[in-house]
Amino acid sequence: MKRISYRKVGLLGALYFAQGMPYGFQSKALPVYLRSHGVSVLAITILEVLALPWMLKALWAPLVDRYGSERLGRRKSWIIPMQLGLVLTCVAAAFVPIDSQLPLLLGLVFLMNLFAATQDIAVDGFAVDLLEPHELGGGNSAQVMGYKLGMLTAGGLLVWMIELIHWRGLFLAMAALCLLVLGVVLLTREPLPKVEEGAKEARLSWAELRDKIRAVLLLPGTGWMLLFIATYKLGETMVDVLFKLFLVDAGFKIAQIGQWVGTWGTVASLLGSAAGGVLATRMPVLGALALASCLRVFPLGWEWLLALQGPTDTGVIAATVAEHFFGGVLTTTLFAFMMSRVDRRIGATHYTLLASVEVMGKSPSGPLAGLLYTKLGWSYANVFLLGTVLSVAFVGLLLPLRRTASSPQTPSPTV
Repeated sequence: MKRISYRKVGLLGALYFAQGMPYGFQSKALPVYLRSHGVSVLAITILEVLALPWMLKALWAPLVDRYGSERLGRRKSWIIPMQLGLVLTCVAAAFVPIDSQLPLLLGLVFLMNLFAATQDIAVDGFAVDLLEPHELGGGNSAQVMGYKLGMLTAGGLLVWMIELIHWRGLFLAMAALCLLVLGVVLLTREPLPKVEEGAKEARLSWAELRDKIRAVLLLPGTGWMLLFIATYKLGETMVDVLFKLFLVDAGFKIAQIGQWVGTWGTVASLLGSAAGGVLATRMPVLGALALASCLRVFPLGWEWLLALQGPTDTGVIAATVAEHFFGGVLTTTLFAFMMSRVDRRIGATHYTLLASVEVMGKSPSGPLAGLLYTKLGWSYANVFLLGTVLSVAFVGLLLPLRRTASSPQTPSPTV
């Protein structure tokens, strides 16, 4: 068996870690930050728009693929300025008085997400260039675990230390961590871009880039693959959004829920992401994805039974840990599958398109679950059952996808 380069895995993990911090701060720390300064709950919930760059990044992905300095490195040409932008915006946010300059702070958070999302395009392309087929599992473990650790650091650990370091210290700590990652990038030599047989150079013209994108979208089975990517988290997210609220209504203490879901669940998710990387390395990627999809159904069904029959401490802990663990396995194997289907010459654009479909596909799940519960009068158990059924139905998409999985997602005479 070929060995995985841990240097590559560590580098990718560090980059994804830096990219995870802005969204971790926005989704976890910012609501606490704003609420402690008297901002209304409604205003806080609307601030999800600050993460729009992550959903829309496919619009400028072709620019990242097309332009870049061959001397500095095609991907590093984007990674370095975006990482520097993260450092500077974090430093600037540390000195913004929230009482009088809240719009400025929110603008800086938006810029953090813009820099991180744009860097993510380049890093995804960098990963496509860097990783060999046998390294996809480990590389995508680094991707998922690095991002989650970044979220946990900015949205959890630094907030936990807030009384010691204060909000200014939180931003400065984020800046210092981003600066450390920037130093690692500066010391890294980017591999030469791969040139396809018959091509004159690795850089594509705009016409060639357009033709490549059109070609990969018209490949047989692409529709099934996009549907597969868009729906893989639909049922799981519906359950996740309401499960914590269900526990509150069932009488569990906030501290218990935070410990079980926020801490133990996150650790289980990280372990699952690592296990998913091993699984995708030891067996065919589609087989690993099928196994993870099937295993993920069981804890969702367990949470449905808890809502139906009444939750217990042991049952909630076990179901939460299992659901987060297998969810982590599934996410990593899906990302490895996506990367295995990418045309390397448009790696950043192609992978970003797939990643954007993944984000947009699961986005309606939360509002849908809330609508069913609050407006249509569904019980928690009924919503959880629907989420479980949708997850079972998702497994069925593996059948049409299997027929095209053996063909690489790149136009050639053999496709």
